[in-house]
Formats: sequence, structure tokens, C-alpha cells
Amino acid sequence: MSDTFTTRVLNVTSGSSETVVDLTRDCEAFLREAAGGRDGLLNVFVPHATAGVAVIETGAGSDHDLLAALHTLLPADDRWQHRHGSPGHGRDHVLPAIVPPHATLPVLNGRLELGTWQSVCLVDTNKDNVNRQVRLSFLG
Repeated sequence: MSDTFTTRVLNVTSGSSETVVDLTRDCEAFLREAAGGRDGLLNVFVPHATAGVAVIETGAGSDHDLLAALHTLLPADDRWQHRHGSPGHGRDHVLPAIVPPHATLPVLNGRLELGTWQSVCLVDTNKDNVNRQVRLSFLG
């Protein structure tokens, strides 16, 4: 089974502000070891109730646009029933319904098949938890 299914856990420090962290290079490095040139699927999973995984363009402003859109959809104010943590933290618990905590991506010949401008990203709006885990699993 180890030749078919391999998992690695990344520890990511996302910082004390809302952020989009590009994980693409980490995914590619993992696949160089785990895929061995084979076809399969990469699953990226964030085991947290307040973070998500997005496939999005980064570096040209789209990551900032995503955070701005999330501010519009999920304002950090006192409307939320979930009230522990910093003000507006309840919104962070709704985030995974909009930005899911997982993505499954195709791998061909051991390489991640992304579009030209696509990146695999951790989306973290929770300023109270700066340490995140991301589980990468290859099924070949």
C-alpha cells in the first residue's frame, strides 16, 4: 500500500493576519518523492475548522481580492453566534463552507496538473491560530 498511497504533513505558520499561503512548491516537492513519475491524485487537506484550500492565481492581486471578497461575504463583526476568540471570529468557522478544507488535483507523470496561473493555497482568516497543518496525500 505504501507504493500506492503516501501522506506527508506540512507545518505552516500563517501569521497573525488573514492570509493566502501558496503551497504549490510544497506540493510539487512532495510529488517528486511520492509519485515517482506515476499518474494519480493529490489530495490537499487542512484539518482545521477555520481554514480552507483554494486553487487560485497568486501574485497578481487575486489572493488579496479573495480576502477582500471574504470580508464582504463574512464580515468580522459581532453578528456571529460563535463568539469565542477575537472579535468576529465566528466568521472563521463559516469560511470552510465557502473555501473548502480540501482539494483533489490530478497528477500526470508525477507532476501536478495545474493551469498556467493556478496555485494551491491555504486560506486562513483566523488570526488566533498561527500554526496550521496541511496534509498532502498522493494516491497513485
